[in-house]
Amino acid sequence: MKVRITKPDGDLYDGEATLLQLPGTGGLFEMLERHAPIISALQAGSIRLVDADAHTHRFEIRGGVVKGKNNEILILVQ
Repeated sequence: MKVRITKPDGDLYDGEATLLQLPGTGGLFEMLERHAPIISALQAGSIRLVDADAHTHRFEIRGGVVKGKNNEILILVQ
């Protein structure tokens, strides 16, 4: 799936991923390829992303929003 993680001063990540783990306001949740459409608030915590080469990336955030549809995920963070 195509993932873009961006904050006001630029992108943190823009590329392919096979798994996302996100800090939702109700707790951690995961997104995989072909995830149902979603819009959700994010709380402070860590985003875990596994890229197409099976490398794990982590991004610390203070909050944000995720929007996903048709294997395209946009994450706006602070």
